Amino acid sequence: MELFQYTAHEIADKIKAKEISSVEATKAVLSRIDAVEDKVESYVTVLPEHALAQAEEMDKKIAAGEATGPLAGVPMALKDNLCTKDILTTCSSKMLYNFKPPYNATVTEKLKNADTVLVGKVNMDEFAMGSSTENSYFKKTKNPYDITKVPGGSSGGSAACVSADEAYFALGSDTGGSIRQPAALCGCVGMKPTYGSVSRYGLVAFASSLDQIGPLTKDVRDCAAVLDTIMGHDPKDSTSVNIDHGNLLSALTGDIRGLKIGLPQEYMGAGISSDVMSAVMGAVDNMRGLGAEAQEMHLPLNEYALPAYYMISSAEASSNLARYDGVKYGFRAEHFDGLVDMYCQTRSEGFGAEVKRRIMIGTYALSSGYYDAYYKKAQQVRTLIMQDFQKAFETYDVLVTPATPTTAFGIGEKTDNPLEMYMADICTVSVNIGGLPALVLPCGYDAAGLPIGIQIIGKPFGEAQVLNAAYALEQTITKVRPTL
Repeated sequence: MELFQYTAHEIADKIKAKEISSVEATKAVLSRIDAVEDKVESYVTVLPEHALAQAEEMDKKIAAGEATGPLAGVPMALKDNLCTKDILTTCSSKMLYNFKPPYNATVTEKLKNADTVLVGKVNMDEFAMGSSTENSYFKKTKNPYDITKVPGGSSGGSAACVSADEAYFALGSDTGGSIRQPAALCGCVGMKPTYGSVSRYGLVAFASSLDQIGPLTKDVRDCAAVLDTIMGHDPKDSTSVNIDHGNLLSALTGDIRGLKIGLPQEYMGAGISSDVMSAVMGAVDNMRGLGAEAQEMHLPLNEYALPAYYMISSAEASSNLARYDGVKYGFRAEHFDGLVDMYCQTRSEGFGAEVKRRIMIGTYALSSGYYDAYYKKAQQVRTLIMQDFQKAFETYDVLVTPATPTTAFGIGEKTDNPLEMYMADICTVSVNIGGLPALVLPCGYDAAGLPIGIQIIGKPFGEAQVLNAAYALEQTITKVRPTL
């Protein structure tokens, strides 16, 4: 194997054992980026000098016995909506094309303190609004399994760079499936933790009551190691929950005997391809073979999750994105006539079509006369969906569903039909509405060799149980690498 092909925990073990250095691992990843980035286009900003300087520092700390964490010396990437001090953080938008934050996001700081090495910032749908990473101002990221296909979104750059071995792991953000959907399409592991378990301080906001940061990794053990590093209470985030998450790596026993699995039939019906259903049900049979109990059940309000999600997220987006006005930072239009026209021209030129669409939907939903009919109603539906999940978890330990309706679709295939694009999130949005943890991992491949993902949904703060179920299942799945 090439150095860049190892998992994060494998390369960390080699660095710790002094079989290789962090510098060597970093050079391997940078060489890989040089070799395949022109095909994949996952990075917005690559930081070779910064990464090598960090790696040299890590090697000194490791030699002195000062860096002993599970990810010490490991090169990784961050989605470009996570603030990095004095390093471009663009949200893949013209509006922030030149923005260098004066501070680090809490997760950025935690990974830095865990002695990881930042290789670069990766591409995304503009302000995390999209399901294909085609809405980026800078470039369209490609799926490493087939560069004519999308990698998913909005964390498409994070998934693609991990799948293509351009980083050992990456962080993404998940508002309605933006970690899990690209993980499924790119054949890697992606997890959205429980809302409040990972600090959102320094995450550029899309929809504040739905956004959550999480990892995209090569396997479940890496996922647990990254979560152990980034989870925890943060006084800078008012939604951060102060509980003991325990050690997730130690929870990976692989023993799922007696685990009660619910199979929500609302996720298994029309629109789910036969390839996806076959792979998911095959994986469920594997879990049964390991001693788990699985049975069909119902989440009757799931059909309302998608419209409720787009109403709530668009309303919150219209509020959050009001701060981009060309006054204090970011893009400002060159030609305008007075202050109000400067706002208008800056926002017209700075935002892309999808961002404008969602701002308009959200502003309409929050406007006088329509607030009760749309935003308030969506929040009421949200409560009912949460109650649906609560009732289900009285009987079941985890729920298992497909991660996406189909495998990766072609670049440009759905750009002219926003509603069809929104349907790509049909299997994932309800998890964000409920604030629940959910993990996606590859469970098979279609006839064209494209990955298929399975989703495991857990109880609030039930990350350990979800990870262990995924870890057990992972041992039964043969993974196929992309060939670039």
